[in-house]
Amino acid sequence: VQLQASGGGLVQAGGSLRLSCADSGRTFSMYAADWFRQAPGKEREFVAAISKSGETTVYADSVKGRFTISRDNAKNTVYLQMNDLKPEDTAIYYCAASPVVMSSYSNLRGVDYWGEGTQVTVSS
Repeated sequence: VQLQASGGGLVQAGGSLRLSCADSGRTFSMYAADWFRQAPGKEREFVAAISKSGETTVYADSVKGRFTISRDNAKNTVYLQMNDLKPEDTAIYYCAASPVVMSSYSNLRGVDYWGEGTQVTVSS
């Protein structure tokens, strides 16, 4: 698994961005996929996760109703649609592959593979 995240950028509050995470190793479908984020001076935190099949999704309370995680296993790609963005969503966003769906209560050591981050900045 070799993950590469993209789609970050600068957006005004209330705007939208769509992040993508592609696996050049073409084995992403064998793993659950997760998004985490890390703001300056803060610990990395869970954002969303999706099961291997895409049937199960989990969200952090802070993004529930605004963010949607999805995946296209034929393209070895996972997406994070982010709507109604807020300044507190500003962070580096990381995609990850894990054997099971992660959650806000999961230990980061449960992640098998990390991708490089993509910066999301939301201006007020």
